[in-house]
Amino acid sequence: MEQLRHAELLHPKVSLWALDEHRLGLKPILRPIWAPTGQPLTATVHPRYEWLYIYAFVNPESGESRFYLVPVLNKDAYQAVMAAFAQSVGAGPEHHVLVVEDGGGFHVPALQGHPVGIQTVTLPPYSPELQPVERLWKLTDATLANQCFESLDDLQTTLGEQCAWLETQPDLLTRHTLFHWWPLYRN
Repeated sequence: MEQLRHAELLHPKVSLWALDEHRLGLKPILRPIWAPTGQPLTATVHPRYEWLYIYAFVNPESGESRFYLVPVLNKDAYQAVMAAFAQSVGAGPEHHVLVVEDGGGFHVPALQGHPVGIQTVTLPPYSPELQPVERLWKLTDATLANQCFESLDDLQTTLGEQCAWLETQPDLLTRHTLFHWWPLYRN
């Protein structure tokens, strides 16, 4: 976190965020459910392999979050999402944002680099337990479990509503993402 201390000297405002991606699609998420004794359970399953991706940013300390639903997971999508994120949090010369991410091969900044005010830190390989955002996927998947969606549009509508709701629940997100070792930084 030496980068955070260095950034503190150069910028009046610094914030620390985490980023991860999650793939969801028309292949159903099946979870156990309660049912009356003696009643058979049936689940509609029609697996199709069409996907939608969530890019999730969270500030574990404040619980502030941003969710982006995109149709692909590649370097162009990453660059577009990173630019949209930078704009939404006001990253720039007066607000330095340090983003902790995994080593995804598509985490490639644009030729001119990341947007002004954005700097990334890559976690060690094979260490998802260090990524706070990994703990949000149970929350995003909650409204999708045991459902069979007819199309990606239907899935996107339901998922978009869940992500919008999660953005209004900073206390819930902090409880799920603020690890005891996560550096706290109050401006």
